[in-house]
Amino acid sequence: MRGASQPSALAALHVATRTTPTCPQAKHRPIHAKHQRVAVQIFAFFSAKLVFLPPCSALIRGDQCLKLKKIDQVGSRCLGGRKTTMVDLVNGVLNWVATPAMVASLLLFYPPYYLFKTVYSFLSYLFPDDLARKVVLITGASSGIGEQLAYQYALNRASLVLVARREWSLRKVADQAFELGAPDVIILPGDVANPEDCKRFVQTTIDHYGRCKSPTSLICSDVNFWGSVQSTFEALPHLKRSRGRIVVTASATGWNPVPRMTFYNAANAALINFYETLRSELGSQVGITIVTPGWIESEMSKGKFLKDHGEMEVDQEMRDAQIGLFPVEYAKNCAKAMVQAARQGERCLTVPPWFSTMYLWRVFAPEVVEFCYRLLYMHRHGGSQADAPSKKMAEAGGKKLLYPTSLRSADIKDE
Repeated sequence: MRGASQPSALAALHVATRTTPTCPQAKHRPIHAKHQRVAVQIFAFFSAKLVFLPPCSALIRGDQCLKLKKIDQVGSRCLGGRKTTMVDLVNGVLNWVATPAMVASLLLFYPPYYLFKTVYSFLSYLFPDDLARKVVLITGASSGIGEQLAYQYALNRASLVLVARREWSLRKVADQAFELGAPDVIILPGDVANPEDCKRFVQTTIDHYGRCKSPTSLICSDVNFWGSVQSTFEALPHLKRSRGRIVVTASATGWNPVPRMTFYNAANAALINFYETLRSELGSQVGITIVTPGWIESEMSKGKFLKDHGEMEVDQEMRDAQIGLFPVEYAKNCAKAMVQAARQGERCLTVPPWFSTMYLWRVFAPEVVEFCYRLLYMHRHGGSQADAPSKKMAEAGGKKLLYPTSLRSADIKDE
């Protein structure tokens, strides 16, 4: 009953240790056997407390003793109808030991690890990979980061395979890439979300360049989970043969979810974890660089959103509410950093670098981050999403200082 007083577990254990054995042979046991039984009960009790088992339902009020089932082995005891097993005991011990042991191991191993990483990064900076004449397949190459990546790889004299849905935009990018120094450029209109198109992209690249010059880099710059996964699946056998590299563009929202972008955040979190897992499985066969940009000059930051009816529309007011006072990095600078990171064999890259500090806040003070996001991005009940404080701050002068001119242009078109 809710109002009835219950004896504490420790008091119940004390009663149990004073209980006279019901077995007639028990009184003839040596005294040390009784001590062993009490020790086992105490050990099992505290072990059960470590794993947060429910209190025993067999407790009896008053002067009655605690009914305990027979203990079959050391560390086993019935609490609330559940027997504590060795697995429970091990997990209980680890609950107390794992954290201090991890802190101690980090203090011991992190200094030499950091020294190794510093030396490795310095040597990689001095001797980056040579991209001349290598084949680079770029998805989402018609605009934004993908377009700028094509130009940066062209400056490094790489042969390009450009993939996107808009053929006329691809032709403009290809012409510019030729002028910048790309020895060969082929364009392949299509949709990475279509598995058949992904097969065609890879097979056309192999047919054009031959298996001896299979793709050495796959650049997934179109943030589409299944499109990136399917492209990787089709290109992976050839990347293994050439010991190539995958450079995938996700988003910082994958580990720093911003309000009102639920599905976008979830897709990026899935993308990051997919390639992190793939990296563990592939080892050194194929390098993987995961890029998590903050706000970058792109179609999304220009105000293009996918509405409920499935069509792309431009809504710069909603864009201002979503970005707020975050500075927007130029796509060209992001592409430069991505190419440099890929040439140096980096595992991860965040652009701009200061954005990675948000990850620390997310880990150590998640409640603070969530409170600030609700305060800045969420409108009052009954108001419009465009009335969020972040939009008012942007209109007060923030976007004139923090947004590139391409984001403030009146010529942004629906595409």
